[in-house]
Amino acid sequence: MSIQDKYKLVLFDGVCNLCNNAVDFIIRKDKKNRFKVGALQDKQVKEILEDYTINSEYLDSLVLIDGDKVYYKSTAALLISKNLSGFWPMLYGFIIFPKILRDPIYDWIARNRYKWFGKKETCRLPTEEEKSKFIQ
Repeated sequence: MSIQDKYKLVLFDGVCNLCNNAVDFIIRKDKKNRFKVGALQDKQVKEILEDYTINSEYLDSLVLIDGDKVYYKSTAALLISKNLSGFWPMLYGFIIFPKILRDPIYDWIARNRYKWFGKKETCRLPTEEEKSKFIQ
């Protein structure tokens, strides 16, 4: 059984500060342990991506793999929010707006993420407490 059969996989840009902060948030709010996270730059993640029709060099967006389905951008973010603790699942209500309206906002933030939030030189390494939440 593969990891994507057991967990929803959240793939992110490992050098992006905004993305890393989002991963920290997901880890804290994933009380039911539904998610594993991994940087799109990681070798293990690139191997997982080979099972799907995703370019392994694709680093521009949040990617959610849920079983055999792959979600990107705002759809991925909303589906993730649906599975978090607290009031975050209420954000899923924005799914009623078509991607043609949601994704341009996502793309605008993504284009400016390094300028606004900065960039790391290398991908983050999980702490001992976080290791169980990361794809290994």
